[in-house]
Parts: sequence; structure tokens; C-alpha cells
Amino acid sequence: MILIGQYDSPFVRRVAIAFRLYEMEFEHRPWSTFGDGDKIAPFNPLRRVPTLVLFDGEVVIDSTTILDFLDEEVGPSRAMLPEYGPARRAALKICALSTGLADKAVALVYEQALHAQTSEIWLARCRDQVEAVLDALEVSRAASNAPFWFGHMISHADIAFACAWRFVTEAHPSVVDIARWPALAQAAAHCEALPAFDEIKQVFIPPR
Repeated sequence: MILIGQYDSPFVRRVAIAFRLYEMEFEHRPWSTFGDGDKIAPFNPLRRVPTLVLFDGEVVIDSTTILDFLDEEVGPSRAMLPEYGPARRAALKICALSTGLADKAVALVYEQALHAQTSEIWLARCRDQVEAVLDALEVSRAASNAPFWFGHMISHADIAFACAWRFVTEAHPSVVDIARWPALAQAAAHCEALPAFDEIKQVFIPPR
């Protein structure tokens, strides 16, 4: 299988880390949506990453859909999400908040890096959303003393959050006061110390 996208994307990174934790082999093509859009287009007309090309040439797009495929491949006993019920919905909620956090952080990057004249209204709205999500996640994470969000085993919720946190803190250091969200900072540091996270990473470089 071929995973397309650079690891400074929190969405690509969460998929690659899941690959490692599932001990599944993949080929990585670190193509940029800006510099390598023409290479990505034949596989994904949106020219977005992550894009996953399967052995038979089928293409799976969007990190959530790709992870759903990986979970299906490893089976419910190994999948990093509960199979059904309230536990599954709770984990998916953290995943959704974390990926939404990353989305807003990416929107801030694009607004500041690609527009000669930025919209202060839009910037303020994105910052407010980032802070509100971090506040909600802090309450959730602080409610548990377990090593990971939902116990002693890592889940897609932990991966999605840690990847989003790294991106936000690297791309917007002036926005994120780590002291304001201590439970989140500790949770992210715990994940980043794991071998898969240490291997799958890339310093964020703003688009130009």
C-alpha cells in the first residue's frame, strides 16, 4: 500500500502512526499538496492528503475513511476503537474534536500564509474555535488518570489528539498557552514518547 502525504500534516501522521502500531507495511510518498499537486491528482482529484493506494489500485481518501479501512483489516479485536455502543461514540467524539481542531489550525495557517490581506474576523473566529475545543478536551482528559484517554490501551482518539496538538503548538505557538491545558500537554507528551510517534514526525514548514 502507498500512503501519500507529508508527516507535518496531522491527518497524514495519524494514519502513518496507526500503520506502525498495527505493524502493517506501507510505502510512503511524501508529496505536498502545493508542490506535488499534479502527482496527487491522478489518485485523488481533490489533491488532498492523506490518500492511500491499495494493492489492487483502489484509492481510499480522508484520514477517517483510511483508518476505518485499517481497522477492518486488523479486525475488531485489534482495532483501536471500540466496535459499537457508547464507548465507540465517546472515542469518535474525541477524534472528531481533535481533527476539527487540526482543521481550524490549518485554516489559520492558510489565512496567514497565503493571503496578502488577512481577515481579522476569520482569524479571531478560528482562534476562538481552537481555544474552545482545547478547553473541552482538557476537561475530558483531566477526568481520567489512565495512561491513555480511555484506559491503558492507546486508541485513535489519543493519536488524533496528539497529532493535532503537535501541529497546533508548532504552527501557532502564540495561540497555545501550554500552561492553560496541562492535562492535554501531559497526554501529548506521553504519546510523543512512544517509538511510533518518534519515528513518524516532520517539522512543520508553512506553505509559501
